[in-house]
Amino acid sequence: RFHFPELRGRLCLDNVRRTAELRSDKHLLFTEGCQELGGRSMASMLSDWKCGERYGMNIIADMNAGCEGWIDWNLCLDETGGPNHAGNLCIAPIICDTRTDELLFQPAYWYLGHFSRHIHPGARRLLCSSSRDTLEVTAWANHGGDVAVVVMNQTETEVSFLLKIANSGALPTTAPPRSITTFMVDGKESRL
Repeated sequence: RFHFPELRGRLCLDNVRRTAELRSDKHLLFTEGCQELGGRSMASMLSDWKCGERYGMNIIADMNAGCEGWIDWNLCLDETGGPNHAGNLCIAPIICDTRTDELLFQPAYWYLGHFSRHIHPGARRLLCSSSRDTLEVTAWANHGGDVAVVVMNQTETEVSFLLKIANSGALPTTAPPRSITTFMVDGKESRL
């Protein structure tokens, strides 16, 4: 089980937040995100949803702290976790198996999609929070007025909650166990 406060402390999110506040004229981007194999075999990491959850948690935390973008260091790697000049082999969102000519889309790929497909360039981060300690959440307003709310549940339990949008009402819903969900609110509609 993750100890979220301890992990967040190691991410230096307070420093990101302070930098965003002190230099609001600067664009903050998280770069070089990756998951090293750390001596584990590639086979043991393939299709490991915990890697996807790690991406999701880090992206939500970084974006809520003031980052405007998030860049993966290794979007595609081969079946060994390379090539890599430093010798620290990694799992990537897409593994290109050069032996079989297959693309193996990993859980991190699907987690990244919740952000890249629904939060558009130039979107504005909205103030958001969760009344459930087990849910991670971020919300963004796109240029057309649509709102993207990404909710992640890393627990083994379904979590019921109300999705509330100012001036739009509330929607009772659930976050399934070990899930990430994106809710899209149409900017043209006034109610959920």
